[in-house]
Amino acid sequence: MSNDYLDSAKKQFQYYKQLGDKTFAQLSDEALFWQFNKDSNSIAIIVNHLSGNMLSRWTDFLSSDGEKDWRNRDEEFESQITSKQELLTKWEQGWDCLFNAINTLTATDLNRTIYIRNQGHTVLEAINRQLAHYPYHVGQIVMLGKMLSKDGWQSLSIPKGKSQAYNKDKFAQPKQNKHFTDEYLDNSNTEQPS
Repeated sequence: MSNDYLDSAKKQFQYYKQLGDKTFAQLSDEALFWQFNKDSNSIAIIVNHLSGNMLSRWTDFLSSDGEKDWRNRDEEFESQITSKQELLTKWEQGWDCLFNAINTLTATDLNRTIYIRNQGHTVLEAINRQLAHYPYHVGQIVMLGKMLSKDGWQSLSIPKGKSQAYNKDKFAQPKQNKHFTDEYLDNSNTEQPS
């Protein structure tokens, strides 16, 4: 079960990273920096925060507190990124740090205790914490992307009005036991249900 959990967690992280990747690909440079008002976050600010969080949480994951003393969380919510290339670089840095750390974990690590702001978590709990946090922000990125692309949005899920056809196709296939992301991650053009 434990190795299955780690494989599932990695696939979930890959899935949400891919949703962000596909959103960025559909947007103009200007759209990435749009803010509704001064208290709201642009996609660039969300990416800056996610990258900062990932670098802090996953650097020396098993051996140091997940809230690093070099992290300045408040600055993550300021407009610091100035180009699409910088945004993509920060995005990749965060995810690379996460995958480098999680790929070294084994089933025996899951019950180890690590700390985030001095609060103990099992490794499993810490992974679950991030599996809730990152999709929350990726959902914001996708929602903003959908609004900002206007009529040009290419659905990242089952497009409106296509659920019956999608389900008909799925139920016409034999029952399978595989992770829901397998088909989506193997074929980036496959629509994935939400």
